[in-house]
Amino acid sequence: MAWNEPGGGNKGGQDPWGSGRRKGNQDGPPELDELFKKGMDKLNSLFGGEKGGSGGSGNKQSNAGGIIVIALIVAALLAAWNSVYRVDEKERAIVLRFGKYLKTEDPGLQFRIPIVDRVYIEDVTAVRTLKKSSHMLTEDENIVDIDLSVQWVVKDLQQFTLNMRSAPTTLDYATDSALRHEVGGTEMDKVLTEGREFLAIETQNRLQNILDFYGAGIQIQAMNIESAHPPEQVRGAFEDVQRAKEDEQRVVNRAEAYRNQVVPESRGKAQRIIEEANAYREQVVAMAKGETDRFLQVLRIYETAPAITRERMYIETMEQVMSKSSKILVDQQNGSNIMYLPLDRMLEQSGRSQTQENGRVSANQDPSVITPRRTQNTGRNSALLEGRN
Repeated sequence: MAWNEPGGGNKGGQDPWGSGRRKGNQDGPPELDELFKKGMDKLNSLFGGEKGGSGGSGNKQSNAGGIIVIALIVAALLAAWNSVYRVDEKERAIVLRFGKYLKTEDPGLQFRIPIVDRVYIEDVTAVRTLKKSSHMLTEDENIVDIDLSVQWVVKDLQQFTLNMRSAPTTLDYATDSALRHEVGGTEMDKVLTEGREFLAIETQNRLQNILDFYGAGIQIQAMNIESAHPPEQVRGAFEDVQRAKEDEQRVVNRAEAYRNQVVPESRGKAQRIIEEANAYREQVVAMAKGETDRFLQVLRIYETAPAITRERMYIETMEQVMSKSSKILVDQQNGSNIMYLPLDRMLEQSGRSQTQENGRVSANQDPSVITPRRTQNTGRNSALLEGRN
């Protein structure tokens, strides 16, 4: 049976909160202000206050004590909540205690002292991009517009957070400084054409050195010069200059190609003439040495048997001379009155002799060298004939 039902087991008309029933409504639950008052009385008794005072000052003291206790409980809960923080896998955190660097926290659930410790959490794996458009003055005093992008990551979180007031702003200014230094030492043609890639590499190296000197804690991943062009006001004139240079280069390339074609051919022809001359020289020298050796051998044989040698030489000479002649010699003493002349063979032999003579002359031989040799042989044969007679 419930405690508030009539005839229940609640003796003495007392409710569970230890107080009598309310007047005028014996069956209802206690009011909230009564419960709150009892709770405040208990808290006041814990902190040394009076319990159930009858005056207004007692009520004020009890209310003030309760508010203080509640505030302390709330403050304790907030402090416990703020003392725990979480670092993601891609992040790192640095802890400052009273404004001084304390440590760097790895990913996970971490603890800090509220109010005393201050935590800075930063993503150290994300690749960030800085885009810039700048007007630059080249070495030859021309103005170019350059659009570039810089990709960077956080290398050292402590330096990135503590050494620089604003690391991205420092990166922006340092990029301008490095780019102006490199473009100021490069001609405009190289910046706009084939030197753009080399310019990006040199600018990236210089920018990284500047950031390391500042201790910015930034690592440059890549630098890309997306476009480089002259100002809009002079673009037409610059394009005309570029077309003229392209025409010049095309003419130069054509001349180089012609030179590369003609010079090797000329050198080949010259080398061929030299080789033919050397071969002709070797041939003439070898023929001269052969004639000399043959003459010496004939001379030795002639000294041993002059008559037989003269007869043999006479027959060979007449055979050589008459084989190239179209005349016919007739022996009237021993011959008959009717003779058969082989005209077909004579014509064939004459044509073959003419062909051999033409081939010998066309074989790059000098007739002025060959003719004296024949004349010499003829003179020698004539001398032999005169000696025989």
